[in-house]
Amino acid sequence: MTSHGLWIGAFAAALALALAACGGGGSGNGTPTGPSETPGPIAATITITAAGAVSPADVPVPVGSRVTFTNNHTASHFMQSDPHPAHTLCPGLNSVGTLPPGQSRTTGNLSTARVCTYHDHDDETNTSLQGTIRVQ
Repeated sequence: MTSHGLWIGAFAAALALALAACGGGGSGNGTPTGPSETPGPIAATITITAAGAVSPADVPVPVGSRVTFTNNHTASHFMQSDPHPAHTLCPGLNSVGTLPPGQSRTTGNLSTARVCTYHDHDDETNTSLQGTIRVQ
């Protein structure tokens, strides 16, 4: 292998490590700050019903808590924070990600008082799959 090929391989490995490290950082706005953050209590469960709608669509939770999403629908859903496609309003919601049928996933700590709206990234205009979490 040439020195040019070794350089490209080393660069690709460093880039992969850097991208993997980006997933756990926190910003104090709902995203876990890393492995040392203690998970907050689960304050609510939002269910994607068999009919493909979130229920309840509006839930209040205390600051520092988490929310569990449960998918009872026959299709997978990719639950993300608004706005689409940036998903920056409440990054703690983005840890739910793709939710296969019959599965549950929990958000990161919702550490800032705010109104967090969310949607299914793969069906962002479907109002049945949009909701609000009021962190108070």
